[in-house]
Amino acid sequence: MKIEVLGSGCAKCTQLYDNVKKALALAGKAAEVVKVQDIPTIMKYGVMSTPALVIDGKVMFSGKLATPEEIGGML
Repeated sequence: MKIEVLGSGCAKCTQLYDNVKKALALAGKAAEVVKVQDIPTIMKYGVMSTPALVIDGKVMFSGKLATPEEIGGML
């Protein structure tokens, strides 16, 4: 599983990255987690507001901060 956190490096983007790590730990799952800050790459996903979460190439949400529990339900 590959999880990408899309964002410019803002506080919410960093918090989303941390929440993804916590969600994986709570679920007992392993995944490659990557921060994507490159604007052209973010735009290829059609994301207009960050932070955004991409799991295995599928945009799960954008423009909000999800809790570890919410993220866990998407894994």
